[in-house]
Amino acid sequence: MDHDSSLGVVVGRLRAEVTTAGPGGRLPSSRALVRRWGISPVTLSRAVTVLMAEGLVSSRPGAGVFVSERAPRRPATSADLSWQEEALRTSRPDIAPMMLMLAAPTEGVVDLSTGYLHESLQPSKALADAIGRAGRRPGTWTRAPADGLPELRAWFAADISGREGPLGANDVLISSGGQTALVTALRALADPGQAVLVEAPTYPGTLAAAAAVGLRAVPVPVDADGLRVELLEEAFATSGARVLVCQPLFQNPTGAVLAPPRRARLMEAVRAAGAFVIEDDFTRRLVHDDAPDLPQPLAADDPDGHVVHIRSLTKPTSPSLRISGLTARGAAYARLRDTHVINSFFVPRPMQETALELMTSPAYATHLRRLAAALRERREALTQSLAERSPHLTIDAVRPGGYHLWTTLPDGMVDDQVVAEAVRQGVSVSPGRNFYLPGGPTRHLRFSYAAAASPDEIVRGVERLDQAVRKFR
Repeated sequence: MDHDSSLGVVVGRLRAEVTTAGPGGRLPSSRALVRRWGISPVTLSRAVTVLMAEGLVSSRPGAGVFVSERAPRRPATSADLSWQEEALRTSRPDIAPMMLMLAAPTEGVVDLSTGYLHESLQPSKALADAIGRAGRRPGTWTRAPADGLPELRAWFAADISGREGPLGANDVLISSGGQTALVTALRALADPGQAVLVEAPTYPGTLAAAAAVGLRAVPVPVDADGLRVELLEEAFATSGARVLVCQPLFQNPTGAVLAPPRRARLMEAVRAAGAFVIEDDFTRRLVHDDAPDLPQPLAADDPDGHVVHIRSLTKPTSPSLRISGLTARGAAYARLRDTHVINSFFVPRPMQETALELMTSPAYATHLRRLAAALRERREALTQSLAERSPHLTIDAVRPGGYHLWTTLPDGMVDDQVVAEAVRQGVSVSPGRNFYLPGGPTRHLRFSYAAAASPDEIVRGVERLDQAVRKFR
């Protein structure tokens, strides 16, 4: 019996069954296929859904799954589409690093690269309860306000700056996830062709977003204490940039936290340049239970409106809860709202209502406490197993927050070669070059310990990585 249960393999097997049964024929029962292929009923159900969407089969409750009488029309495979290459010769951003982050985990490969919580860490029951309550609310299926639900905007404002802070509900724009908010902010605050200052290394989505809206990314180095703010004044002056994108808290990929003296100096440089800083505060709710008190967001102490703040609910909950708060004041807010409306009109109200139900329920606070303990446990499993099994890898820093660890390879090793061999050994990690502009360093690896199913799986992943690294020693 072949127990390969990946969805693609099961879909392929079902196609063979369709060919065997012929038009109008009945496929073997679900019970028989589950037993024959050694797969779960859920995987089989998803595969049947794929074929139903293609029009190849139909399901009759109580009777089974049947092949359609007439095959759906297929697009001509001989069509000449080469003309599109000439029509699409304009430059385009490199999204390969992002596609790598979004790729579905390969069956049997330990995932130490994805930046989302493993399903076991997500508040699945609380989300299910929240979406159920939201669906029953009067007005849930009506059009949402362009700026977002007032109650959700007020929740974000209080979560960012506290009840007595400078931000109010009218300063918050509800957006569809952190990446959408980032693209909206860049498009609203800068014109195509201008420069934007970014951290080096930085989140690949920042580089892709800047390129997508026609901006020129100018790197500013990051060290153990965060962004090298002493370089900002010159960077603003020489580049002409009026926007800086940074992650002051548990920066991706290094995990660095911007040191207190640097926070003040960063804001001085931004004010002197008459610029904006886009504060990507994505790890605020990914703090570990052994962390000290966190510094408040830059936006919580910004009387002059230089900070545009992004807070996403996706990272601490689920990849599919794509809700974020995009916060700004004055004319900047109006520009953000206008850009947001052009892009998407508004965020679907059912999703906003679900987020509001979850965030205001006791279950959310309980989830965050459990998550804080689980992330610390996984962090310790990763750092300890790397120290024991891969001492040749240098861990740059261990931080009590976030979900990632930044490491340096020994001299003579190249990140993408190690990553390719690691996948062959059964573990995925992220090559460091993805976090730099082209031509950057190639001796780093980033590990994500939130994507793994358990601490034990993290240990197995490190063992497999060690086998990969040995190939190059």
